[in-house]
Amino acid sequence: MIRYIGKRLLQMIPVVVCVAILIFTIMYFVPGDPAEIILGVTATTQEKEAVRESLGLNQPYVVRLADFLRDTFLRFDLGTSYIDGTSVLKNIMARLPYTLIISVGSMAFAMVVGIILGTIAALNQNGIADRLCMILALIGVSMPGFWLALMLVIWLALQHNILPSYGAGSIKHFIMPWIAAALPELARLARQARSSMLEVIHSDFVTTAKAKGVKKWNVVFKHELPNAMIPIITTIGAGLAHGMGGALVIESVFSIPGLGLYITNSINNRDYPAVQGTIVFFSIVFSVIMLLVDLAYAAVDPRIKAAFSGSAQKRKKVKAAVSEEKENGGER
Repeated sequence: MIRYIGKRLLQMIPVVVCVAILIFTIMYFVPGDPAEIILGVTATTQEKEAVRESLGLNQPYVVRLADFLRDTFLRFDLGTSYIDGTSVLKNIMARLPYTLIISVGSMAFAMVVGIILGTIAALNQNGIADRLCMILALIGVSMPGFWLALMLVIWLALQHNILPSYGAGSIKHFIMPWIAAALPELARLARQARSSMLEVIHSDFVTTAKAKGVKKWNVVFKHELPNAMIPIITTIGAGLAHGMGGALVIESVFSIPGLGLYITNSINNRDYPAVQGTIVFFSIVFSVIMLLVDLAYAAVDPRIKAAFSGSAQKRKKVKAAVSEEKENGGER
């Protein structure tokens, strides 16, 4: 298992490097003068030229790209903001907790409710509960997140004054963002859970368990649901990554100072280092999430865990056989 994790971590390196090269190239060709962004439109030509020289903006593309990759991956320096002159990495670390609260909280809510609805729908296939759950899921999938967020602000904040409409001062400030971010993922999880459960319900081992007289809910929780979790875990991992990326819209609507609002403001202000650093950071986070999804497969399915550890056991047996052969050869 440790060898597998190490192998996956090594595979993440070219992915993140490619993302870094791509985002740097895009920002390099975006129209705009960073020197003018830093100094303002009233700066003289000499002042702008001095700033370009100090930042290395007069260097060729290849040189600037090499400097960016060296600073990012060898020095762990994501650059300095053009707008306020602060470290991009420090800004990301300061804003990351808000984004995690939204993405993890909304995904936890979507996971619990979505799996429950999908399981109920599968156990009552073609019944009223099944149709009702799937209608709700269809509405959730079809509803744009930003529209739902605005409707929640109008209804719960402006009309009824139940929840605050913006900011991140208390737990109340995150209730509407959680709902707005969770509903689309909840709907996807419900549909996936229903589909996976229906495949497992008609399996031979489930029929055998029922024939042996195992109680209904023991069959559901000990046999059906664990074996249906592989596609559900994939949806959860993709939903968590999508939730962090989708925080861009949610944080903008509710004015929450997370990474989504940070990158939105950076794009509007043409703060190139902030955009580049945040995108590279997101690529690392998404790669780690996909690694955790693969490890979760092994946690719920013993067959996958055996496959992970099987290669290591084979290597141990080969080494033992080789050492034993050497010992026997020495005795001869």
